[in-house]
Amino acid sequence: MSKYWNERIHKLEPYVPGEQPKDKRYIKLNTNENPYPPSPKVLAAIQDAVNERLRLYPDPGADELRAALAAYNDLSSEHIFVGNGSDEVLAFSFMTFFSPDRPVMFADITYSFYKVYANLCSLKANVIPLDDAFNIPVKAFLKPSGGVVIPNPNAPTGQGLSVELVREIIEADPDRVVIIDEAYVNFGGKSVVPLIRDYPNLLVVQTLSKFGALAGIRVGFALGNPELIQGLNRLKNSINSYTIDRLALAGAKAAIEDYDYSSQMADRVIRTRERTINKLKEMGFSVIPSEANFIFITHQKYDAESIFHNLRDKGILVRYFNQPRISNYLRVSIGTDEEMKQFIQTMGELIRK
Repeated sequence: MSKYWNERIHKLEPYVPGEQPKDKRYIKLNTNENPYPPSPKVLAAIQDAVNERLRLYPDPGADELRAALAAYNDLSSEHIFVGNGSDEVLAFSFMTFFSPDRPVMFADITYSFYKVYANLCSLKANVIPLDDAFNIPVKAFLKPSGGVVIPNPNAPTGQGLSVELVREIIEADPDRVVIIDEAYVNFGGKSVVPLIRDYPNLLVVQTLSKFGALAGIRVGFALGNPELIQGLNRLKNSINSYTIDRLALAGAKAAIEDYDYSSQMADRVIRTRERTINKLKEMGFSVIPSEANFIFITHQKYDAESIFHNLRDKGILVRYFNQPRISNYLRVSIGTDEEMKQFIQTMGELIRK
């Protein structure tokens, strides 16, 4: 604590990212990173951008990247907002669309940054409990509110909502903004981007960190009605007009133009995920159905926290959340076939002991 902090900072409970230890080499299955490298075209584009023009500011509007995103999604550039990772896009969205006098709705078991943003913006939160099977209770989200935020697929559970159910939530209250966070949608989910033209209150947030294997360059984006995008730009240009650097802009554009490569890598992750699920079930684990590049697992006989620490001791990192309802679950990112083979082998050894 510091006497120099203001009251808001004193009250904040910051988001806790997955650990990135440097004491030895680990199999990292704790931060949902893509196990495969980005497209070679991305690396070439970034290398080409390392030139004397780095002395100049980047394009504040990210026009070329927005045009590439618009073309891929059959929208116009006016439907696209680009930010420094989807976390920044989400933070800007909370500040732009939600007000302290009307509560924002999100689930009790979900991406924990939402609670942080709500506190930072002095917003009231209407926290909706997932059902016993960790499904989003759609009917609860149909009630009037000041806004809705849902990851689809959800994190950390990995379960997804159908387009039809998302449509119900959007239509329930046309006067509020519904944010669908699609950080993991390319690993088996169904995007609701096609609904944007029909619903001016829908904002879809995506990222290149997972699907594009570009967590290291921090590029996220929002797709929505131009009125929503204008609001985000007003906020961004009141904080930092240059949120994306030249190298990131070049790499992100190349990634969008080579989505076929990323799709092939995503298919590999999906196949590995399904094989891993089957192996875990053979060992007695319960696995929540996943449409993401991670799985959420539990075992009735073994304590999740103990497994977490034992795996770490053996050089394998997974994510443990010491939170109500999920304190006996582990979130496991899907790595390469070899990494997941080692994970399964080590897990089997732990259980036999």
